[in-house]
Amino acid sequence: MRHTTWIFLLFCLTRADGQDFSARFAEIRDQATPRELYAFLYSLPKGGDLHHHATLAFYAHRMYEHALEQEKNGYVYWTRVRVANCNPGENGPFLRYENLDEARWKRLSECEREDFKRLRQLTPGEKAGWISSLIVDAPGEGRNEFFEEIVRRQLVFNTNPYLFAENFAENLKLFAAERVRYLEPQWTPRGATYPDLRPMPVEEALAIVKQRLAQPDVADLNIHYRFQTTVIRFRPDLEEQIRNAYAWVDAHRDWWVAINAAGREDDDRGYALRMLNSFREARRKYAGIHLSLHAGEKNSPGREVRETLLLGAERIGHGVNLITDPDTMLLMRNGRALVEVNLVSNRLLEYTPDLAQHPFPEYLRTGIPVCLNTDDRGSWDSNMTDEYFHAVKQFQLTWEEVVELGRNSLRHSFAPADLKQRMLADYEREVAQFATEWGKKDWRAALATQVYEASGYARRNLLATPTAVGESK
Repeated sequence: MRHTTWIFLLFCLTRADGQDFSARFAEIRDQATPRELYAFLYSLPKGGDLHHHATLAFYAHRMYEHALEQEKNGYVYWTRVRVANCNPGENGPFLRYENLDEARWKRLSECEREDFKRLRQLTPGEKAGWISSLIVDAPGEGRNEFFEEIVRRQLVFNTNPYLFAENFAENLKLFAAERVRYLEPQWTPRGATYPDLRPMPVEEALAIVKQRLAQPDVADLNIHYRFQTTVIRFRPDLEEQIRNAYAWVDAHRDWWVAINAAGREDDDRGYALRMLNSFREARRKYAGIHLSLHAGEKNSPGREVRETLLLGAERIGHGVNLITDPDTMLLMRNGRALVEVNLVSNRLLEYTPDLAQHPFPEYLRTGIPVCLNTDDRGSWDSNMTDEYFHAVKQFQLTWEEVVELGRNSLRHSFAPADLKQRMLADYEREVAQFATEWGKKDWRAALATQVYEASGYARRNLLATPTAVGESK
């Protein structure tokens, strides 16, 4: 019976109301306006987002409002709006729109305090500048802006578990609206503090987040999630980080499923083989803890992906320079390791500024498992639909390839086996229903009234006009 049902579902993927949906999909792909195609892809079932840095996935304009709301919990934030010459040569370099909590602001000299303004008191122009400061949204901004400035501006917000919980809850709602059904964010509640900067016990911080996500507005969503904990590859305490990461995941297997290694790969202190002995040592003690590791996010040719596979990685984050290593390309064809592709991220951080040159279609069409992901979507002001839009339009994806991307994201997830089975079955049913529905419709008439929410990135880069037909406000 199960076999018969599976065959029927696969049949439905390409047949709708007696028509071949592959042809209908190609028609929409090729004939729709950018706004129509965006609306169509927004409604597409998308599987999961596996490469997702949770604290960099929050939209800046929403972060601003949630940060103000945190005053009820005693957290008050200040941001630098000018740079006075209080202590020449000391404490620099100074960063405009650097953010501090009030306890740290009070520790500054009177002169230094004058550089800052309470977040609630920003003028409209200052607020717009603050929001833009957390986004790669202007010519000339790239990986240095992101790694050295945006990440630094975010740090203070990551110590507030109430703020994380509210932002993550909202993100789950936004992903669910895009028909993403699973997230595997990189996040751990370490480093949380009370408003007076006293360290908050990690289990207390975790309890705050769990309590918020158990509320009906989140718990009733049709979306699932599990977390990865992250080690920073170029830090001097990397080996200790890896030991602590394994211990954390082992003690919290209800929510955590994997370990990731992040950080700039052009910082040579974080080379892959530095981690080899630490991962081998940990595997002698722990079973069933997965590895999804960043690798190949570099302009230069190299063997980073091969060396990362040697570490035990089951998934590769980015893998941009995998294509430069023929032996590893052959190794990964029809293999077990999936490449987590991040088109918007690779474009904005200029690893592949021209997406026409991105290796994604070569991986996809030579049998290397791939899926699409958002990476740091708050910093790009983007969403999952943007990833699919780029992929479909740039590389003329077929319906079968689009479905395979979503299927790969769930099949290669680290979700518990029973949950993975349910999500895969739900996904097959949803794409079959999608094909049936859009196979019958007058698609152009339907897309004229389709409700969707375009990202800021899409409005700037993908859509013909700032406001699209059917776009929700």
